[in-house]
Formats: sequence, structure tokens, C-alpha cells
Amino acid sequence: MNITRRGFLKISGGAVAAGSLGLNLSEVKASAATTKITSAKETTTVCPYCSVGCSIIVHTQNGKVVNTEGDPDSPINQGSLCSKGMSVYQLTHVNPDRLTKPLYRAPKSDKWEEKSWEWTLEKIANNIKKSRDESFKQTNTKGEIVNRTEAIASVGSAAMDNEECFIYQKFLRSLGLVYIEHQARI
Repeated sequence: MNITRRGFLKISGGAVAAGSLGLNLSEVKASAATTKITSAKETTTVCPYCSVGCSIIVHTQNGKVVNTEGDPDSPINQGSLCSKGMSVYQLTHVNPDRLTKPLYRAPKSDKWEEKSWEWTLEKIANNIKKSRDESFKQTNTKGEIVNRTEAIASVGSAAMDNEECFIYQKFLRSLGLVYIEHQARI
């Protein structure tokens, strides 16, 4: 059934009027009380999309997500969610078009190849090491010790909390990176 906002308000007004006229709505209330989240476990989490940090309540049953909604107790979003936050439920359900394996396109190739996660992580690590080794500077033009690379940069994720950002930044600094950007606010 496709209900417009105006139609919903008409139905709601009719239900309120029916209740005040003495009609028995106990069966409606009973069916409304038995939803799919009645016996589900509630867990709070943070929306993974932007850096606002909206709180989401995730309802799980038998290890599967059955519902997600904004947390009304959160001082940040007070139960409301944007369109991306409202769609977080869809992350838990497999879309047949969603990529599940890494794809690699070799230089000058026009074809994508499916690769394993082990191969992909090894390739990334080798590229980082090669780039770092080729561009690493121990001293600057004044002869001061700097131990850095200016050929690699990092832009972090807004969905990481401050503790994760701290560890991530320490890792990047240990590689000698100086161009590190982030927008953590949660």
C-alpha cells in the first residue's frame, strides 16, 4: 500500500477521532505491539557515513540485523537520521551487484581482474614500500635530519573515532609521512 503524507495524516486523524468516540481499538494496539523488533537485541552504534557521529540503534535477532533506527537518547541526532543514515540497514543485506572481491586493473590495461585479498594487500604493501624507498629523505636542504617521505599522503576516514585516528596517525608517521589529513569529530 502506498500512503502519502496527507493520507497518513487523514488516517491518523480518523483513528484519534474513532478512539474518542468510544470505538474499541485493542486489537489494533495488540497487533502493533508485536513487531519484528519486540524480542530483538538492541545495540547502539555510530553511523559510518559522515563525521557528525549520529547514534543508531541496531536490532538483531538470531545474529541477523532486522531493523535500524536513530537513537532518541543521543544528544547528537536525537533519534533523527539523514537519508544515508536511514539506509544503513541495507549494508547488512547482500546486494547481488555489490563487489565482494578486490578488482585490479594493471597499468595500460582495459580489463579488470578479480584478485584475492592476500594478493591485494601484498600489492598495496609493496607499492607503499617502493614509493617510500624511492622518495625517502633523511635530511633536508639545510642538512637537518627529517626522516620523511613527501611522495605518499593519507586522507583518513570520518567514521573513525579519535582513538583509531591516533593509532592510524602513529602508523603513518612511522612510515615518514608528513601529508596526513583527517576530519575525525566523533
